[in-house]
Amino acid sequence: MNVSKERITRRTLGGPIAKKNWSQFDSIKDEEIAEAVKNDPDAAHLIDESWLEGAQVILGDSKVPVTIRLDRDVVNFFKSAGSGYQTRINAVLRSFMEHQQHSR
Repeated sequence: MNVSKERITRRTLGGPIAKKNWSQFDSIKDEEIAEAVKNDPDAAHLIDESWLEGAQVILGDSKVPVTIRLDRDVVNFFKSAGSGYQTRINAVLRSFMEHQQHSR
């Protein structure tokens, strides 16, 4: 589908979010939000200060950019599951690596 830049801009600026009454959202109190979350079985629990006190920032190993040649069907397979295909390829390679390390 070929969509013009003008149409994309128009849709972005005039979409459903642009029509929201943000003052309504700004007027909601923290207690009301907490109550709504507590009563919604699908909502994640709110975190509080005590949780944050025990939290730690853990940085993963930095990734190294590489150039690798893979078979087209392999790349297409990983891409077919949507975004994040490089992360999935990394996970498969990590699994293989860990298996090899434990097999020695």
